Amino acid sequence: MSTRPMEKTTMEHIPAPPTREPTAVDVEYGWQGSNRVELLENGEEYFPRVFEALRRAQSEILLETFILFEDKVGNELQQILIEAAQRGVRTTVSLDGFGCGELSTGFLTALTAAGVHLQMFDPAPKRLGIRTNWFRRLHRKIVVVDGSIAFVGGINFSADHLADFGPEAKQDYSVEVQGPAVADIHHFALLQCGRPVRAKYWWQRRRLRRSELAFSDHDGQVRLVYRDNGEHPTDIEEVYRQVLRQAQRRVVIANAYFFPGFRLLREIRNASRRGVEVRLILQGQPDMLVAKLAARMTYDYLLKSGVKIYEYCDRPLHGKVALVDEDWSTVGSSNLDPLSLSMNLEANVLIRDRGFNRHLFDRLEDLSDNHCKIMSCDLTPRGRVWHMTIGFLVFHFLRHFPAWAGWLPAHKPRLKPFHPPTGSADHEPR
Repeated sequence: MSTRPMEKTTMEHIPAPPTREPTAVDVEYGWQGSNRVELLENGEEYFPRVFEALRRAQSEILLETFILFEDKVGNELQQILIEAAQRGVRTTVSLDGFGCGELSTGFLTALTAAGVHLQMFDPAPKRLGIRTNWFRRLHRKIVVVDGSIAFVGGINFSADHLADFGPEAKQDYSVEVQGPAVADIHHFALLQCGRPVRAKYWWQRRRLRRSELAFSDHDGQVRLVYRDNGEHPTDIEEVYRQVLRQAQRRVVIANAYFFPGFRLLREIRNASRRGVEVRLILQGQPDMLVAKLAARMTYDYLLKSGVKIYEYCDRPLHGKVALVDEDWSTVGSSNLDPLSLSMNLEANVLIRDRGFNRHLFDRLEDLSDNHCKIMSCDLTPRGRVWHMTIGFLVFHFLRHFPAWAGWLPAHKPRLKPFHPPTGSADHEPR
């Protein structure tokens, strides 16, 4: 796979004067019924569906992503966004300064020259050749088109989500949503990019504490849940803990980076102890070895309680999905590790739909039964108590240290508009 030569952009090209801080969002979205939700597995299903929706956009595109590469996927997305902006579609693209830090200035300039409103979250220049914006990433993957169709999940805009990328191609999931829930996703996306929106009334802002597994008369129920570093720092983790406490028959969690805190681990263990069939699908061929080592620190604690742990070994697992019993599911961007649960900006959709739950279960069952290695206590690392102790200490260090570092003046995450440099032919759109 080849791409055109790239000039690496440095964040010095993004102006440093004070600009608008990300909008504080104190909104919790409730359940919306009568939605159509479709699971999209890997880039083969996701990219054609998203690109088709973008090509049909008539008035507005809102897109957030953690990673955008200049490969065949990124270049196609760039062209689609340019064409949309040129035909008058208001197009806003928010990129993470870390995940998209290697994009060339020419690539970004081509977007802004066409009229795309391009924003970078937490841009930072390299210091001694090292990127400094490691923590508090914009990790969400959201696309909303014309306020009528939305995509939420874990798939970035890069060719490594396609099988023809090779052994390092990622296994991942997203969902397409149509129906009343899109209004909430649209409202949330507008707030995140700083666009003015009509304020919600007090009864829409209040925190909703309904049971996550409450009986619903109709399928197609969807709720947006997110974590930020303001009013909603633990919302996604709390949802997981609540549904685990209420689970009665089965739990399946497929998560790329698994190193949750003790309270979430305890809920997983407790569910298994009371007879719930709990299945974890984790990385066996990780893109980062530390992810596998960290997850394995938890194995003995969980296996002794009857939790079934599978390692997916065909290629790197990048999914962040789960289901409970026959009704409840979630798909999104949030891993179950310190970065996602404590620092990153994340978004998941919760789904109460028996048909969707069954389809997701079938796909995950095929994954675990035919493409995974089941783990047992004799395969876990020796020195189990020692490994659990080290894991506990490492988790809490990783979970809290970046938060302390975030208080320092040197690190203030913010969303900044990208303004291309002027006066250089090298930066003309191509």
